[in-house]
Amino acid sequence: MAITAAMVKDLREMTGAGMMDCKKALNETNGDMDAAVEYLRKNGQAKAEKKAGRIAAEGLCRIAVKDDKTAAVVEVNSETDFVAKNEDFQAYVAAVAEQAVNSDANDLDAFLAESWRADSSKTVKDALVDKIAVIGENLSIRRFEKVVAENGCVVSYVHGGGRIGVLVEAETNVVNDAVKEALTNLAMQIAALNPKYVSTDEVSEEYKEHEKEILKAQIANDPKMAGKPDKVIEGAVVGRLAKELKEVCLLEQVYVKAEDGKQTVAKYIEEVAKANSADLKIKRFVRFETGEGIEKKEENFAEEVAKQMGQ
Repeated sequence: MAITAAMVKDLREMTGAGMMDCKKALNETNGDMDAAVEYLRKNGQAKAEKKAGRIAAEGLCRIAVKDDKTAAVVEVNSETDFVAKNEDFQAYVAAVAEQAVNSDANDLDAFLAESWRADSSKTVKDALVDKIAVIGENLSIRRFEKVVAENGCVVSYVHGGGRIGVLVEAETNVVNDAVKEALTNLAMQIAALNPKYVSTDEVSEEYKEHEKEILKAQIANDPKMAGKPDKVIEGAVVGRLAKELKEVCLLEQVYVKAEDGKQTVAKYIEEVAKANSADLKIKRFVRFETGEGIEKKEENFAEEVAKQMGQ
């Protein structure tokens, strides 16, 4: 497969690795982007996997809250940032969020087939088609998630005017302003640091084994570890994995507002629970980021004009 400059650019944006390293990785993996990311990680050249894929699609995330126990987050995509800033589009996305918070649908197909709350003669999909005709761009209701806290509460946070939407569900016997403020602080942390799990208890053995293989390959390529006994290498793998899990598990992360810069989220929650005489537990969170994992087609304007002129 021919490796293009665009492919090298995309891999570089995803991993932070050097241009020549990215080109080599793509050549070694016959242009397979996921395999190239793995190749760079194993060779220690990927500074970070920023996202599952390039974040390039436009649009908005919006949240609707019914009460302290029910909330929904939606992502609706547009082709351009110009439309995402349009008041008509923003009002439409807010209406989609209201639809979601009142919906019993379990998947997107069922959601699109529902009666549209603002006009029961139409389905959600009909309303979407109408909005596409009015705005003049292709729009897409990409995803939604509804959270119902049966034994506690749910809080929400929207960052960057709709770029990121977060819901946090907690099991708690006390729901007051202090508890909700603490949960909102966690929602802000989730928006900023993007954890994958609530705690290490949720991490699958498959994920751990996969990461161990990556770490072993990195250590094998580390000159400082050359010739070290297997026991030392295994200890290094375990240590590095533990450090990684602290970064991807919310409760293990350092609480960003900690005055000492050391307090974990788990300790912060424990502190809040004690101060409010509450049994407080973080059950789950949902984090949507606009365009997450979507590859947006890059248009060459000059080529497009030439094509339309028949040149």
